[in-house]
Amino acid sequence: MNNDRTVEQIAQERNLTVGQAQRLRSTRGLTNEALSQVPDSVLRRALQRLEYPDLPREREAFLRLQEENERAVIPENALLNALTQLDSMRTRRASPAGVAGVPSGQQVQLRALIPPTAGLDPGHTGWTSLGPGNVGGRTRSVVIHPQNPNTMWAGSAGGGVWRTDNGGASWEPVDDLMANLAMGSMVMAPTDPNTIYAGTGEGFSNSDAMRGAGIFRTVDGVNWRHLEATAKPEFYSVTRLSVSADGEVLLVATPQGILRSDDSDRLSWSHTQGVPIADVKFHPTDSAQAVAGGLARGAGDGGAYYSTDGGQTWKTASHAGAWSGRVELAYAAGDPSVVYASVQMATGQIWRSTDGGKTYSRRRSALADGQPTDYLGDQGWYDNVVWAGHPTDTNFVIVGGIDLWKSTDGGNTLIDISTWWDPRSAHADHHFIVAHPGFDGNPNKAVFFGNDGGIFKTDDVETVGNDADLPRINGWVELNNTYAVTQFYGGAGNAANGTIIGGAQDNGTLRFTAVGGTENWTEVFGGDGGYCAADPSDPDYFYGEYVFLNIHRSTDGGQTADYISGQTWNGFDWVWKPPPYRISDAMNRNALFIAPFVLDPNEPNRILGGGLALWRTNDAKTPNTPNTGPSWRAIKGSAGTTITGRPNYISAIAVAQGNPDLIWVGHIDGQVYWTDNGTDNNPVWERIDQTGPNPLSVRLLCRRIAIDPSDHETVYVTFSGYARDNVWKTADGGRRWRDIGAALPEAPVHSLTIHPRKSEFLYVGTEVGIFASEDGGATWSPTNEGPTNCSVYELFWMGETLVCATHGRGMFQIDLSGA
Repeated sequence: MNNDRTVEQIAQERNLTVGQAQRLRSTRGLTNEALSQVPDSVLRRALQRLEYPDLPREREAFLRLQEENERAVIPENALLNALTQLDSMRTRRASPAGVAGVPSGQQVQLRALIPPTAGLDPGHTGWTSLGPGNVGGRTRSVVIHPQNPNTMWAGSAGGGVWRTDNGGASWEPVDDLMANLAMGSMVMAPTDPNTIYAGTGEGFSNSDAMRGAGIFRTVDGVNWRHLEATAKPEFYSVTRLSVSADGEVLLVATPQGILRSDDSDRLSWSHTQGVPIADVKFHPTDSAQAVAGGLARGAGDGGAYYSTDGGQTWKTASHAGAWSGRVELAYAAGDPSVVYASVQMATGQIWRSTDGGKTYSRRRSALADGQPTDYLGDQGWYDNVVWAGHPTDTNFVIVGGIDLWKSTDGGNTLIDISTWWDPRSAHADHHFIVAHPGFDGNPNKAVFFGNDGGIFKTDDVETVGNDADLPRINGWVELNNTYAVTQFYGGAGNAANGTIIGGAQDNGTLRFTAVGGTENWTEVFGGDGGYCAADPSDPDYFYGEYVFLNIHRSTDGGQTADYISGQTWNGFDWVWKPPPYRISDAMNRNALFIAPFVLDPNEPNRILGGGLALWRTNDAKTPNTPNTGPSWRAIKGSAGTTITGRPNYISAIAVAQGNPDLIWVGHIDGQVYWTDNGTDNNPVWERIDQTGPNPLSVRLLCRRIAIDPSDHETVYVTFSGYARDNVWKTADGGRRWRDIGAALPEAPVHSLTIHPRKSEFLYVGTEVGIFASEDGGATWSPTNEGPTNCSVYELFWMGETLVCATHGRGMFQIDLSGA
């Protein structure tokens, strides 16, 4: 292959402008060779991503919006307070000293005193995981037992800590009921492999960074305990943990700086560095020495720091010129006086120190032909990692961003060793690299990688990805075997054939089939997924979305999909069809990052989607052409702006089963509207949240609306935010409202659904699991009855089987036909 072609030549070959080609190179970390060979479908997706330069920040803003209370703030210790309330609820219900006259004693579990509610058992029995066991999810850390390397622990961003005892052939969560499942970093004590620390929360301002609740520790590798002294705001986001070689000192890197503890119980902490820190590493053998990398935001300078007194004090390292952005560091295993830095800058630079991290000099970080690598692309603030763990070669370095790159000359020359767009290679967006404990360079050369697609391995880090041509697939092994940590935003299914689709963060819209099972989910559509819908009358039709209400449709049972919101590929670029064949709010990004849309339960050709306006199509199945397709019409105008000045986007939509004219809509400022002529060209809308003698409280972000299918006067509305009273009910069509959520923890309520046969049976998905009611919300189960403690974003029915889509632990189902 001729690799000497210019960007201009490749642009002409791929029907790109030179500007498009150059932007793709720099933002996606592509070489000229990769740009020339990336498949057309992937190229189109990458070009579309160029239209969303602030995509990660939009995701972050979307999650923050869901956490804010009515004052547009996130209370301190919000998640911990909700979990404390949950424990208090359970304790109050379990207060009797005995059961049926028999003293309970100290050995009786509190859950044993709590009966099932609406078919859900407080012991979480009955739930079955649907996976995906083959997709994985964002994995920030991996630790390996030094004496038994088949035993490993992985820390996922939203699904907690997982363990394998067979080298990754299968995984199990260590504790689905940990108080927080958002793992930011893990570290094993060098002196005791049974002592592992897990820091929660992510601090890189990434797309959907999950808020943490401090640090957990196990001293037997099995049971985990929360370190109560870390239940403070400064521990909400743990970017890195490090334990000194003698096992005495624990350093914690956070966006607020470095915290240090040197007592064995980790009760006392000191703040020893006050600037934002991305990475901290102890010297592998000298407990007095440590290095740290900065976490600059915006245009601020990044930096590196070093300590010679075990992290008690820090000095700024010197280097030529200013650094910017996130800085990741690695001691060279063969000679710890050598320290490598991966500096975010624009698209990535490698620097090296030969004096233990006190001074650094820049390396070329170039391709063999001298061209820059752009190895971090445009998101080194999010995925940035460096590894120098070869015990006999200090010049052997791996850096990772979107892809992985190898250098054998200390960072001067780089070559890519993974290909993000090929499923046979390692997944994109790399966060962590760790060597096998027996790595000696000959014969053991095994290394493990954590990325947005889960866990990957190579048995030979020196030869992995050494294919003569793209893609780089040689030697890569995926270890996502039952590692179900996918972060879903939404889901839907067809009860007739059991096919389910789900919209996932960074893993697209995914499909589950009964034949494929939990380990064989497939991709329907790439990018970020969101809300989903399934045609109940035709198993070939499924609907999903990309960001900002860009709705796509599958007509082949979820094997493939294309846009019906109006965006189309013209052979050269993404363009929008003329009205009425487009959703103008989607084109202009005037919608929530993950925007609501619903399929009318009464008419499978009708879809309603919410941006600034409410959009409707009555011909959802109309074939696409380059200029036509389903036609869209705005049937409800804008509701203005919120009190904080945000566009008042639609955040919830419901259509009454049995009456397509009855439609309810909620907005992000808590406004709720309804119409009873919703199929007309110009429906009349009435605001319903502030009318009558018992109005809804003023809230932010109406999250979900559910209309009782057997009584359309009964409607439930849920709200997001760490606040009280997040579930409301009306029994008279909105004339009077009643708070029915006071007994629930003060946490966002993302979803509410009604049992198909028993309308008084309610189920809500919250930030801390699932709760149930058997009396229309008058009382609630006193404990989380969902399968895990992570966020539950969607609840939907397959007949009388309830499916739960979580944001961090994949999907689960439970048969409630006997409820």
